[in-house]
Amino acid sequence: MQPTDTCFGMFFCTIQPNTAMFISFHAEDLPLPIPEAHPPTTQWLQAVVQAEGQTLGELTYIFCTDAYLHQMNVEHLQHDTYTDVITFQYSETEVAGDVFISLERTNENAQTYGVAPAQELYRVMVHGLLHLLGYGDKTPETKALMTEKEDQYLALWQTQYASMRF
Repeated sequence: MQPTDTCFGMFFCTIQPNTAMFISFHAEDLPLPIPEAHPPTTQWLQAVVQAEGQTLGELTYIFCTDAYLHQMNVEHLQHDTYTDVITFQYSETEVAGDVFISLERTNENAQTYGVAPAQELYRVMVHGLLHLLGYGDKTPETKALMTEKEDQYLALWQTQYASMRF
């Protein structure tokens, strides 16, 4: 499959049995901001996929530095810019792919927008998932819909999953 303008190839994928069967979290050159098996987060991401009426395949989140994500952006997408997220889709029949997130960029964005770093991280996580679900953000109309969906699913996180204990 050819990547969309925000998609890439597969890295570091694992399947976590009995906890959000196909979602995993990894980090490149920095500490992992979410435990490898974090039921509230994986359940929330599964709920987003289900709410969109799609089937979850294998989904991997890779947290990295600005430099790491910038290099990927240049080498694989020919974009010489910094970004907070790049997604790589692997299937047209299920939600499957890699979501690379720059923690430096999400922390900077949190300061810029006056929100908690964790809130911005979860916004970017759902943003990447929404790309895999088929949403774009290249026009004012698609960007407005993307932001609406982000807000909807962040509210779901905050009201139903953020306070869960595991």
